Amino acid sequence: MGSTTKDTLAIGNTGRRVLREFYLGLAILLCWVWPSVLAGGPVRPNFLVILTDDHGIGDVSAYRKSDVHTPNIDRLAVQGMRFTRMRSNATVCSPSRAALLTGKYPDRVGVPGVIRTRPEDSWGWFDPRAVTLPDLLRRSGYHTALVGKWHLGLESPNTPNERGFQFFHGFLGDMMDSYTTHGREGHNYLRRNDRVITAPGHATDLFTEWAIGYLEQRAQRRQQPFFLMLAYTAPHFPIDPPEEWLARVRKRDPSLGEARARNVALVEHLDHGIGRVLDRLELLGLGRDTVVVFTSDNGGSLPHGQSNAPWRDGKQSHYDGGLRVPFLVRWPGVVSSSCTNDYPGLTFDVFPTFLELAGVKPPQGLDAVSLVPILRGGTLAAAGRDLYFVRREGGPHGGNSYEALIRGDWKLLRNDPYNPFELYDLRSDPGETRNIASQHADRVRELSEALREQVRRWGRVPWQPPRDSGPR
Repeated sequence: MGSTTKDTLAIGNTGRRVLREFYLGLAILLCWVWPSVLAGGPVRPNFLVILTDDHGIGDVSAYRKSDVHTPNIDRLAVQGMRFTRMRSNATVCSPSRAALLTGKYPDRVGVPGVIRTRPEDSWGWFDPRAVTLPDLLRRSGYHTALVGKWHLGLESPNTPNERGFQFFHGFLGDMMDSYTTHGREGHNYLRRNDRVITAPGHATDLFTEWAIGYLEQRAQRRQQPFFLMLAYTAPHFPIDPPEEWLARVRKRDPSLGEARARNVALVEHLDHGIGRVLDRLELLGLGRDTVVVFTSDNGGSLPHGQSNAPWRDGKQSHYDGGLRVPFLVRWPGVVSSSCTNDYPGLTFDVFPTFLELAGVKPPQGLDAVSLVPILRGGTLAAAGRDLYFVRREGGPHGGNSYEALIRGDWKLLRNDPYNPFELYDLRSDPGETRNIASQHADRVRELSEALREQVRRWGRVPWQPPRDSGPR
């Protein structure tokens, strides 16, 4: 065979290879972009959820002028939408996270209570069959990541990488015994994907740095949209701020008691970290293409100097101090700046919202509702959906569950499994100061029946691991 023929064949092979690579690249690009094209919208946005831990609505200065300053969180309210009637799905950590990631009430996915280090004190098991938000986004072409706190399982099959997150850099467990040593009851739950790691520094600073590192990586691959859930452990107790931040607060306001001063310092240090993440998002040119949601997993802990003002009570309680949370959404070019909305939603409404914006068909049987009409400047009818809350706990509660339900302006609740239900008219008594159950027996009966139906539904789902799964 002559050299000319060989050269011709070589060129032909090279051409075919280049053509194959071109069509492969085009196919991958269409996988990412086509759902948005079908939905009639622009290229799909990135998603960033910033989830804080036990962060009372009274400790976000966009909601209430107080002794705590959160200018970086407030920036999201100035640049986007502030929801004024948003509630978390639960009064404690694990259930609210399970709901946010599945779009279902937490007991419907096996997490009616807190998942803890010790199995004998653990009151949930994240149903491996439940489809998660990162599952669906990943399948549609998104890159998915969790930085920070997981709290939905300590081992297989319920680790972040097995539940839809392609990248995990954070803490598996419920809380740290110290923000600087990062242990929990003698265990090290820090992980990078499935690898045990150690890292010096305050947990808030670590999660901030790891989130920034992830954003820098995605900026190099900006043709692929991403979903990042940045879940801080702050300001969950132990209230452990860096000393320089505590000194700053004490100097500014010497009148603060010790518990309050420490909480203010921890929140303001957290706010600083959030500001660094938001700044880097802009510096990398990702800000305009990213929907940012800021919220908390439940209300603040009153014994630890946290504020849920003006709402009654706090973490672990079905009064609104345990449920009302800050909820801010920024979406440049779509969500108007400095606007407010009084839709009475739940934090798991993030699930169908993100799916709709990504052009992904939501699974059937969701309890959550998409907020997209509101974000685009429209309205969303509040009627037709009960808001349901559950908690299961050990100790004096004996492993029993107790629930609350809101229908319109009526709220039925109890905060332990043994006492009678209380009833409040939230329209005339938003502070939940007057229990009117004895005056409205028919209303108590109606809402109790609705609660029983919820209990019947979730009774199909195990909240403890099967025997053959072995110890956790």
